[in-house]
Amino acid sequence: MDGAAPLVHARGLTKRFGKATAVDGIDVDVAPGEAFGFLGPNGAGKSSTMRMIGCTSPPTSGTLRILGLDPAADGPRIRARLGVVPQQDTLDTELTVFENLLVYGRYFDLPRGVIRPRAAELLAFFQLAERAGERVEPLSGGMKRRLTIARALINEPQLLLLDEPTTGLDPQARHALWERLYRLKQQGTTLVLTTHYMDEAEQLCDRLVVMDGGRIAAEGSPGELIRRHVSREVLELRFADGVQDHLDLGVLAGIGDRVEALPDRLLLYADDGDAAAAAVHDRGVRPASLLARRSTLEDVFLSLTGRTLVD
Repeated sequence: MDGAAPLVHARGLTKRFGKATAVDGIDVDVAPGEAFGFLGPNGAGKSSTMRMIGCTSPPTSGTLRILGLDPAADGPRIRARLGVVPQQDTLDTELTVFENLLVYGRYFDLPRGVIRPRAAELLAFFQLAERAGERVEPLSGGMKRRLTIARALINEPQLLLLDEPTTGLDPQARHALWERLYRLKQQGTTLVLTTHYMDEAEQLCDRLVVMDGGRIAAEGSPGELIRRHVSREVLELRFADGVQDHLDLGVLAGIGDRVEALPDRLLLYADDGDAAAAAVHDRGVRPASLLARRSTLEDVFLSLTGRTLVD
């Protein structure tokens, strides 16, 4: 981070629900203009953290400052400067696309003369201008998601919070939305997002934290996390039914940094996947298929927690 004050500053941030601890003493700073991600499985504490940042759920303990303000004392002032995209779309399906933006803008006491040109600009940016006069209900899931994000920007927020922004979308819609969010980041919008899609975090986030069990397991840029926690490449070995159960993993010792056994395949971490594949064959191991690929954030999560990221 540079010398600018963080838009989100948390130290020892904790959220409990009765005896259950959803967020367990995390430290987070989000700099102006960056895209920051909370990556983790369902139940990791991501959404609870976002609700605290969005000033809709008070922390149990710890320090939290949003836009330099204390949510406990300045919640309404903070919320007026935030854009919030919830997990589930909350659009008014009986209104038109344009009317959804107009009505939402009025919640911020914006005059119609300000809302109308701003709404038109947002609909153009999110490639929805041709649908402005249509009702929301028949729109595709991807269009509704883009409209929800456009609506969240109507008050020109300093900080945009996105909770699982592409859950439930098909690959084409996800990529279209990523492109729009990337452009927002290029324009200087500060993004804070939660996701359990590792490719999404790699595409969008400048920095991220991997959360598990309410705690931060790792923090850094996607590239830093991969370099720090796993090898450059991974060799995936898949075997015919029942073969892996009886394979002595000791035969693969020394080929790479380590071997991870998953229910359906083995992951062999090595700097050179092709060289590792040749060594596997030289030792007489004959998998049904081999795939050498670059390491990803999913591999980081497996290294840290020993289980898949998406529940």
